[in-house]
Order: sequence, then C-alpha cells, then structure tokens
Amino acid sequence: MSTLTIRRAKPEDAAVSGKICYEAFHNINTEHGFPPDLPSLEPAVGVLTTMFGHPGFYCVVAEDGGRIVGSNCMDERSPIAGIGPITIDPGAQNRGIGRKLMQAVLDRARERNAPGVRLVQAAFHGRSLSLYTVLGFDAREPLSVMQGPAIKKKMEGWAVRPATAADLDACNRVCVQVHGHDRGGDLADSIAQGTAAVVERHGRITAYCSSLAFFGHAVAESNPDLQALIAAAEGFGGPGILVPTRNAELFRWCLANGLRVVEPMTLMTLGLYNEPAGAYLASILY
Repeated sequence: MSTLTIRRAKPEDAAVSGKICYEAFHNINTEHGFPPDLPSLEPAVGVLTTMFGHPGFYCVVAEDGGRIVGSNCMDERSPIAGIGPITIDPGAQNRGIGRKLMQAVLDRARERNAPGVRLVQAAFHGRSLSLYTVLGFDAREPLSVMQGPAIKKKMEGWAVRPATAADLDACNRVCVQVHGHDRGGDLADSIAQGTAAVVERHGRITAYCSSLAFFGHAVAESNPDLQALIAAAEGFGGPGILVPTRNAELFRWCLANGLRVVEPMTLMTLGLYNEPAGAYLASILY
C-alpha cells in the first residue's frame, strides 16, 4: 500500500466511486442475507454525484497507483458532522484503506472543531463495528430499518403539511430541545427540495422530517407527534426509515401499522452526545 494516497473527491470521480459503493454494499449485505442498501448502480452513482459536488460535504477518495479504490464522505451542513457512505473496492478490502479514509475525515472534523461526529453502522458488519470503536466511536442506539406500505392515516388533532423556509427556526428549536443541537443545514436543503414536512399541534410546530426515507431524519417532541408524520407519508424512500429500537412504543406502533424490519443498524457517536429528550428517526448519516 505504499502507493496509496487520499485526496479530495471531485465530481468526475463519482462514476467510479459509485460503482465501488454499489458493489461493496451489495456484497456485504447479500453475504449476510440482507437486501442491498442501494438496489442498483444508478442510485449509488447519483448519491455520490450529489455529495461530491455539494459544498456542505467533505468527500475523499483513496487511490492506489492512481486507481480509485474507495471513498468516504462527511456531512458538514450542521454542527454535528455525519460520516458516510464509506466504501472500499471489494478486491482491495482488509488492507487498511478504510482506516485511512476514516482518519482523513476525522482529521477534517478536528480542524473544523466539530463538537461531535456520528455515523450509522450495519449491525451485522463486525469489521466496521470494530474499526469505528477503535477510532473512538461509542455505540449509542440500536436502529431498525423499517419499510412497508404507506399508512395514510390522519391523526385527529395533528396537522401535517409541507415545510417552508419560514418554519426553519421553529424546526431547529424542536431539534435542539430533543438532541441539544440542530440539523438546520440538512433541513434547509430538504425544504428547498420539497421533501420536508412539519406537524402542528395547538398552533405550533411539534415535529418535522427532512424526508421519511433512508437519508432523511425526523425529530418530534413526543411519539404521537412523530407517528402523525409517519402516518401521513405517501411512502418511505430507499430501504426505509431508521427507527430507534429502544423506543418500544414507536417500534411496536410501526409494526402494528404494517411496517417490517429490513435490517438492524447501530448509531455510533464521537464527541458531543446527549440522550434524546423526545422522539426521533435517524438518517443513514446519523
């Protein structure tokens, strides 16, 4: 690995990196009997094209002899940084590339004085769990990726509507109340894209989601507030929503309304972490 170098990713790297991303997730998931997180090559390339070209993401690639063999991304849009996806060419794994890619983004987080860094790890993947733990991450929350038919129920007393830019401050207050920090950068992008929604109860916002999808997150003052969001959704994007398994009331409600567990995951954190004081759904980044 003497020829291995880590450099900043460029948009034109997305095609090669996306192919590696798709193959890596396909191999590890199917090896353990789970469906791939990315169903085909096209969405994998699309995700990395977006991240590599977005000023709010810090993305790097690993090159061995001038050939790209892996990539990693870090979401810097909000105070807490979120890592992922990190993927290595299946033919180049177990050679220390993942550690170097992780170290590159952690060095960046330290340079920017990020109060915390988080990621979501596939619970069946023992190698990544071990690597992240050695790098200083703590396992905080078991998550269940859940998917199923849209519930399409309206809960009396809870009004769900699309989020607007004028809602950003109120949504950030909910997030700070629950987590101790906001995810305003992520949410602002989602509002602009038209995927975000809010819940209003007693004339004020009590919950929001950037989207009800694998890459989306949601925060709510209570489980009923979050259930109103989920019940109103037209569907759940990608593999599904990431439900904290310890929230037995919410988890049981999802099961009773037709959602099923796709795969188990683990939220891991480095630095600032507060036990949530409310209900939430994680995104695949955190």
